[in-house]
Amino acid sequence: MRKWKSLLFLLMATVLVLAACGSKKSGANDADNEYGLVNKGKLTYAASGLYKPFNFEENGELTGFDMEIGAEIAERMGLEPNPVTNPFETILQGLVANKYDAIIGSMAYTKKRAEQAAFTKPYYYSGGMIWVAEDNNEIQSPEDLKGKKIGVIAQSTYEEPAKELSDNIQYYSSDVVALKDLTVENRLDAVITADIVGFEAQDNGFAIKEVGTPLWVEQPSIAVKKDNEELRDAIDKALQEMIDDGTYDEISQKWFGRNLLDIDLENAELLE
Repeated sequence: MRKWKSLLFLLMATVLVLAACGSKKSGANDADNEYGLVNKGKLTYAASGLYKPFNFEENGELTGFDMEIGAEIAERMGLEPNPVTNPFETILQGLVANKYDAIIGSMAYTKKRAEQAAFTKPYYYSGGMIWVAEDNNEIQSPEDLKGKKIGVIAQSTYEEPAKELSDNIQYYSSDVVALKDLTVENRLDAVITADIVGFEAQDNGFAIKEVGTPLWVEQPSIAVKKDNEELRDAIDKALQEMIDDGTYDEISQKWFGRNLLDIDLENAELLE
């Protein structure tokens, strides 16, 4: 009887140990998925892949400023970075449909977009700028765009301002293609896009120039599903850690030669 009790005790102890191990493993998985992730253990984040130097494909892989920011955030959260592409025109719909966990694709915060998603604090600032061909001296101000053909990315924050300036809008899926069309005779008169993107195009040999100063300052932020505040807060925490320890500055300096968070906001007109 005593021997039987000993065997029973050993069996129960074994079951408890296995249960504890199972609980620990389950707990780890739960931790991986505590933010309601689409893919357990991975932070799946989307970008258009057509917005150089922020997110673009090179040698078959996604790269750029957005991609590095996303990878660093994922790793600090103990998750595997899993970048994916989605057309910018439908990228917010994809988030709502739970195709990915977040949008880390240079999407600026607006009150309208905040009706469908929860946004982190800005992870950089940029200005909405008018760009024309280098030899175009006709367009000197926003008022000169009346009746002119303006190129913009569909569903971007530049679409509505462009419509207010002209009734002749040409839609694109890539800023690079739009800016390149500025140099082709009779194709476009102007493009409205981020100042950073235009300056990058200039550095890559595009014969274009800016008109005046930025029309407004945008606040590109990371978007998650509207009801997933836990994920948003965790991303915000990781982002702040990156800023505090200098990692953000390293990534920004690598891609732009400056810190994209360093901007005088006191007199800036923020796009909302």
